[in-house]
Amino acid sequence: MREAAFVKQNKDKWATFESVLAKKTEINPDELSDLYIEITDHLSYAKTFYPKSNTEIFLNALAAQAHRQIYKTKRESKNRIVSFWKTEFPTMFYKHQRELLIAFLIFLFFAAVGAFSSANEGDFVRAILGDGYVNMTLDNIENNDPMKVYKEMGEFNMFLGITINNIKVALMAFIYGILLGIGTLFILMQNGLMLGSFQYFFFEKGLGWESVRTIWIHGTIEISVIIIAGCAGLVLANGLLFPGTYTRLESFKRGVRNGLKIVVSTIPFFIMAGFLEGFVTRHTEMPDWLAIFIISSSLALILFYYVIYPKQLHKKATTHE
Repeated sequence: MREAAFVKQNKDKWATFESVLAKKTEINPDELSDLYIEITDHLSYAKTFYPKSNTEIFLNALAAQAHRQIYKTKRESKNRIVSFWKTEFPTMFYKHQRELLIAFLIFLFFAAVGAFSSANEGDFVRAILGDGYVNMTLDNIENNDPMKVYKEMGEFNMFLGITINNIKVALMAFIYGILLGIGTLFILMQNGLMLGSFQYFFFEKGLGWESVRTIWIHGTIEISVIIIAGCAGLVLANGLLFPGTYTRLESFKRGVRNGLKIVVSTIPFFIMAGFLEGFVTRHTEMPDWLAIFIISSSLALILFYYVIYPKQLHKKATTHE
């Protein structure tokens, strides 16, 4: 085939491909893939029959441009996970510091209610924690091993079970936000009451410090991310209840999207908390300084990633504008 005939036969395909690469035209990904393969076939043909011609030079440049763009897309896809944790999520989460504060205050309030009710109502602890757990803990206290509950299951099984359960709680706190936030409030209330009752129970038995230095090894991260999951539920509810300038449907979609990102962000932290509870908390013989170090480091990590770092990114972005 003569070069002119070859060009005339395929120029429309090349023009389409150029337009797609310039992002002036959108086509189906499968069609784009087929077109790219066809362009490279044309390049091979031109190299064979029209060496060093303008057609070969043109097709070579077109194929090279396509290759660079495809490589860039793949590289961006690989970096997507890193960019999510490093910039995308923290930048987005800055906008939801109010919901985080509300979730924290709700949880804190019900934790205080749990402690107060336990102090003034004898059966409240049993009503919240269950007779089985209370009786087991009393037996452990009598046997001089009040934290034995963290040693009874194998490390890995405990790690896996706790992690899965906590992620389920987080998902519930988020999904229940669709009930106008009432479901999320219930999850925060339930966990707050449990924590307040649990802590009061040990303080009443004269084991306050023993319980704090033990359970907060894993509880610092665990409780924090449950509150953050509650924040995700409130973000969802907020999108549903207060659309602002958006349509209610669009506002709801944004609430779901942002809330889901918040829940996803908690998963690594739940894994950390599960690891600590399964493998570390059981070592009640560890020195106080080590327990304090783990608790302090955990708190610093949570505060930095969810409060300080988003503010730093926002300030940096504002400064550059």
